[in-house]
Amino acid sequence: MQAELTLQTLLQETVNEGLYQIILSNPRAKDKVCKIKIRPVMVKGGLLFQKTAYEGTQVFHENLKQSEIIRQTQELLAHDFRQGEIEHRQCKAIVMVSKKGKTTIKRRQTENAGAGSETEQTVQFSHNRIKRHILEEGIPVPFLIDLGVQTTEGRIVRSRYDKFKQINRFLEFIEDILPTLSKERTVRIIDFGCGKSYLIFAIYYYLHELKGYDVDITGLDLKAAVIEDCNRLCEKYGYEKLRFVLGDIAAYDSESAVDMVVTLHAYDTATDHALAKAVQWGAKVILSVPCCQHEVNRQIHSDELEPLLRYGIIKERMAALITDAMRANLLDASGYETSILEFIDMEHTPKNLLIRAVKRQEGDERRQRETRRKADAVAEFLHIDPALKRLL
Repeated sequence: MQAELTLQTLLQETVNEGLYQIILSNPRAKDKVCKIKIRPVMVKGGLLFQKTAYEGTQVFHENLKQSEIIRQTQELLAHDFRQGEIEHRQCKAIVMVSKKGKTTIKRRQTENAGAGSETEQTVQFSHNRIKRHILEEGIPVPFLIDLGVQTTEGRIVRSRYDKFKQINRFLEFIEDILPTLSKERTVRIIDFGCGKSYLIFAIYYYLHELKGYDVDITGLDLKAAVIEDCNRLCEKYGYEKLRFVLGDIAAYDSESAVDMVVTLHAYDTATDHALAKAVQWGAKVILSVPCCQHEVNRQIHSDELEPLLRYGIIKERMAALITDAMRANLLDASGYETSILEFIDMEHTPKNLLIRAVKRQEGDERRQRETRRKADAVAEFLHIDPALKRLL
């Protein structure tokens, strides 16, 4: 009988020169480090492991020896993170830690794990190696070609490189939540207000074509021409489990359970209706990039903040940030682990925030009530009544 695989054994077998990377995510505390990446590096001819910690908009690097990185990884998974993903030349593994501290490990050998295989992945040890993208240059992807991001040979068009980075950045958010999606059944995804966004095609390509998930994805929009065009592209690409339908977010209802709700640049309170639907359906994952937050800007009033709010541009930006912060807190109060992340660089657009909410496996009603109480108190202080507050 095979002995049960322990975290220490797994780390001892994988933290070596064959390691590609370790990603620690799903933090227990939202106000601290949100993610850690670990990879091997060669420093002055010696093998070390670079730990990169992401805290808000700051990134911290530290190079550690093998024994130290193994010890720290064990401690981080015991106290700070609930999820770990290990990519090694010989295997891939996912580590999940429950709220009560139970550790579950799933490991599988890679297809090219045989010693001496010519297709075996080469681990790069350069201290400043080229960033790995989920969608790699040199591999033609149909929707990227149509978008003008790639040539037919798979090369990235220089003038469209920012779009290439944006799509890959979005897929990194999807990559982080993969352990919450089941491979044992169809994963149901709805994109509200999809427009001509190629991100929904990116989701399909990544989950179905690259990761092998059985998916059923629906894009919803109010423009008939957009729906017709997107369905034509689905047929062109052979994306049989992606479809687009004409409909309004507020009126739309789903006949089956929904695993993920995506809302990208839905106008003003349309975002709130999408978020409310997601909560009502009990969606496991919510990804939202809000747009044009006008409602709070019209409502907000505070004698104490009047010296700030008297400036139109400042009031507009404050209202947008307050809107998204309120949305995140209301989702948190509804049983979600919620974070606000930077989507793309500020220099490209001021609308650069993404709200990511992952359904908690175990609810904490007391904490949720306290979060809702504080959100209501802020709303009262600012004399605002956000749509999501009313809808929930």
